[in-house]
Amino acid sequence: MRFRFTTLALATTAFVALPGEAAAPPFDTPAPVAFMKDLSSGATLYAKNADQRIPPASMAKMMTVYVAFDLVKKGELKLSDMATVRPETWRQWHGPKAGSTMFLSPGEQVSIANLLLGIVTLSGNDACVVLAEHISGTEPAFVALMNRRAKEIGLANSNFGTSNGWPDGGVTYVTARDLATLATATIQNFPRLYKDFYSRPNFTWGKTLGSGQAITQANRDPLLGRVAGADGLKTGHTEESGYGFTGSAEQNGRRLVMVLSGLTGFNQRIEQSVAFMNWGFRAWQSKPLFAKGARVATAPVQLGNAREVALVAPRNLAVTLPAGLASDMKVSVAFDGPIKAPIKAGAHIADLIVRTPDGPPQVMPLTAAADVDEAGFFDRIANGFRRLFGLA
Repeated sequence: MRFRFTTLALATTAFVALPGEAAAPPFDTPAPVAFMKDLSSGATLYAKNADQRIPPASMAKMMTVYVAFDLVKKGELKLSDMATVRPETWRQWHGPKAGSTMFLSPGEQVSIANLLLGIVTLSGNDACVVLAEHISGTEPAFVALMNRRAKEIGLANSNFGTSNGWPDGGVTYVTARDLATLATATIQNFPRLYKDFYSRPNFTWGKTLGSGQAITQANRDPLLGRVAGADGLKTGHTEESGYGFTGSAEQNGRRLVMVLSGLTGFNQRIEQSVAFMNWGFRAWQSKPLFAKGARVATAPVQLGNAREVALVAPRNLAVTLPAGLASDMKVSVAFDGPIKAPIKAGAHIADLIVRTPDGPPQVMPLTAAADVDEAGFFDRIANGFRRLFGLA
């Protein structure tokens, strides 16, 4: 059973309701697909065909990078490990018909760290396949791993057929909502790796034929240097998909994730991406609710050595509202309860749900403040007596 309890702890929060409802700030984009989410509150700020299946082009490389980051975090892959460029792989992903390239050479040994920079910064199709073959032996085996991880992190309407997003007759597809989920998981699950590998303005690898000059390529991220706090993620372009971008930026502790797809030109992607992200920061405001670690509510515990467990904010929690306006809020805590012991401190066992007149519910996680072990023999007897006499 799903229990919901109104939280009274917000009674002292300084929100003043203005006359009428605060409508969502208007925004229009020629992109046929667009999505934006505020990670500080979980609020969806904009959604246009967000669940329509689309070819991701090189935005699929975010999934390849996610898999590698996950293996590095688990200790199953080292950034210093060396991968060898197979001559067959080089021949397939070399030259103008191979799209974006890191300019790897046949037989060359490249560290995992440099391959990741070649993927993130240069969008190297060759780097993706070399990394995939190093991790799983073959690219198809790696793609199977991509799809398993995609399901684990909640990509509900996506499938990957290649490691680099190369057109494959519709086998590879995503949605804007799923791309935002992937970006969010990358940022939240691997903060150090995200900081180290995303947002580099350029990267140098390979040498030109003849003169042997080092090849430096710029990051195509349209937000870098144009929007304060921009630090990722990935562009994409094919004839089939048009120009797309999944991006993120953080300003004053507030992080937004955006997705655009189906734009018609390189410069239009820059213009629309910058305008979209600026709208997200300027047209909306974040109002704090609970600081990290603050006690929000309690939940009853079943078969535990404690009758209840405190629910705390795992990070700073905020609600997103149209800029310059305040709004009436209805706040509740939801969980499947009573919650059965054992419970581990830090486990996500409830949600804070904030409803405002101007948008869909904003849902934020609440975690257990402490461990709760299973009740021992005498604890169960005592609990039985309390229930018998109406004291539980």
